[in-house]
Amino acid sequence: MDLDVFVSAHRQEWDRLEQLLGRGRRLTGAEADELVSLYQRTSTHLSLIQSSAPDPMLTGRLTQLVARARATVTGVRRAGWRDAARFFTAGFPAAVYRSRRWWIPTALLSVAIGVLIGWWIAAHPEVQAAIAAPEELKQLTKPGGQYETYYSSHPAASFAAQVWTNNAQAAAMCLVLGAFLGLPVLWILFLNMANLGVGIGLMASAGRLDVFLGLILPHGLLELTVVFVAAGTGLRLGWTVIDPGPRTRRAALAEQGRAALGMAIGLAVVLFVSGLIEGFVTPSGLPTWARIAIGIAAEAAFLAYVYILGGRASRAGEVGDVEAADQTAALPTAA
Repeated sequence: MDLDVFVSAHRQEWDRLEQLLGRGRRLTGAEADELVSLYQRTSTHLSLIQSSAPDPMLTGRLTQLVARARATVTGVRRAGWRDAARFFTAGFPAAVYRSRRWWIPTALLSVAIGVLIGWWIAAHPEVQAAIAAPEELKQLTKPGGQYETYYSSHPAASFAAQVWTNNAQAAAMCLVLGAFLGLPVLWILFLNMANLGVGIGLMASAGRLDVFLGLILPHGLLELTVVFVAAGTGLRLGWTVIDPGPRTRRAALAEQGRAALGMAIGLAVVLFVSGLIEGFVTPSGLPTWARIAIGIAAEAAFLAYVYILGGRASRAGEVGDVEAADQTAALPTAA
């Protein structure tokens, strides 16, 4: 195809389409019909140019024209409260539920690694000595030491906001970096479990493991569950790169990526609850049993939310993806 001849033959049509688009809603019936016809022809022109004689500047202009015309012809659906309600009552819990075969084994294995690291540190004084000097370890583990004062060292509101931001960032990294075959996710998980194991080991060696668990469990149950869900979803995304199943790799990654993006939003809300518990409940003067009970209640509520609402939505066909009307075409199409 001679590109110059093609452009000369159709330039007036493209200019006319751009002129009609610039008028917005002020079109007569005949002009609206003309816009639809020009949109269809320009879509075909774009497809021909992309397949036969791709030119970056011309392709960019026509792509923009087609996108604007499509939005004008089909209308733009705006997200509203109905979309938010659907997301939190069906889409998000269904996505978490459908990923359970990834995040539950991830959680069990991660906790086992954290406990194993804690036991190794507690049972070997030479390992403790490699972590810090004896006086530094004493400052960490003694009554009123750094492990205890950490949760009350800042005002509750600012501490909760800081914790929420840090945890949301870690969860988002697990979700996003999963596309790299899941390898960065495994490293993030290991670092989290190593930090937990160090705390368990040092406090256990000082005979104060009960104090440490009393500080960790109120917020840690929900917080770690969110991390495990994010990591499991990231690993699932990484596996999709290797084995996309019956779909094309592009289509499979698009679906899983959209679900992961939505899950990041939902998990950020859950982490907000965890941050509130860590900022206001963990350092509070409540008895240890009461603080742990609040953590268990929050964890139970989240699991019930996932398994009841999410299970029901999943069985109804919900996969956590955006609605079909908001998805791009799986293959380039032209009218």
